[in-house]
Amino acid sequence: MGLFAAMELFATMLAPILLGRWADSVEKARSISLMLSLQFLGAATILLTSADSLFLICIFFLGLTTSALQFIAIAALADAYPVSGARRIAYMTSMYATGALIAPLVVDVYLGHGFGWRTLFGLLAVGSAICFAGILSSGSKPRETVAGQTGEGGGEGRFVLSAILLLGVIMCIYVGFENGFAFFVDTLFTDVLRSSAGKFALSLFWAVMIPLRILVGHFTRYASRILIASILMIPATMLVLSASSDPVAVLLLCIPLGFASGAIYPSVLTIMLPYAGKNTATGIITAATGIGGVVFTAITGFLADRFGLQTAMLILVSFFIISLLSALRVIRRGKD
Repeated sequence: MGLFAAMELFATMLAPILLGRWADSVEKARSISLMLSLQFLGAATILLTSADSLFLICIFFLGLTTSALQFIAIAALADAYPVSGARRIAYMTSMYATGALIAPLVVDVYLGHGFGWRTLFGLLAVGSAICFAGILSSGSKPRETVAGQTGEGGGEGRFVLSAILLLGVIMCIYVGFENGFAFFVDTLFTDVLRSSAGKFALSLFWAVMIPLRILVGHFTRYASRILIASILMIPATMLVLSASSDPVAVLLLCIPLGFASGAIYPSVLTIMLPYAGKNTATGIITAATGIGGVVFTAITGFLADRFGLQTAMLILVSFFIISLLSALRVIRRGKD
């Protein structure tokens, strides 16, 4: 299981490095179709094989394609909708939270009805095939045109690496917190708070992200303010949470944590668009999220063994000081 997880996470982090430049040079719909085809083949192969080595190879390709589909799809949406792309990207990020909320419930249902673990890959294969058909039928032409612009959509400004890297730092720290909190919140309730509400708290944390990300899509002109407010809200909420021993209070605090966490991703992507130029800059940000997810989750466990879980989470959110400084630098650059 450890090798399985490591293979998938390694592929997730590797995808933007290997495929980012290629995705910029190929038509987005074509690259998405290719990734979906590889995803389908990987999932279908797992359904049909029992060889451990082949299983791990397919898991690698599933991790690679999942990561690539994430950043290429965002870039494709920005190209297709150069006017309202930021709002639609916020809608797309709400689907990530929806998947994180629904997927474990689906697994529980089919395992409870006697279906085996391969069912997951069967569902993935079917989903990939449906998405492939949808991409083919939708085409790749821009749906909107900026006044005075002809040809394909997408960012017209120059690529600003320093701004993209600063936004990557914000996402690295945010996803590190999100993964660390999501991974350990059930343990916090069972081992520290002596409550069985941990799984409900995690579901609540993910659930409130969904409407919040949709709401952020309607207020993209305030993306900078929303980002700063969210970066400040997470450590402030965690300061209260770390001092609380009441399970109900901690459960309720998952609501503002979910709100703030849900707002960061679409806000960062909205701020990113003017600095991306014609490049798939989301690849850099996706790589940063993969690094944050692995590194900060490990740090949380390491600190929890030494200082306790609540203190470990509080130490983890101290990194948001770096996020705040990065956000202020990017925002100031945009005003210059």
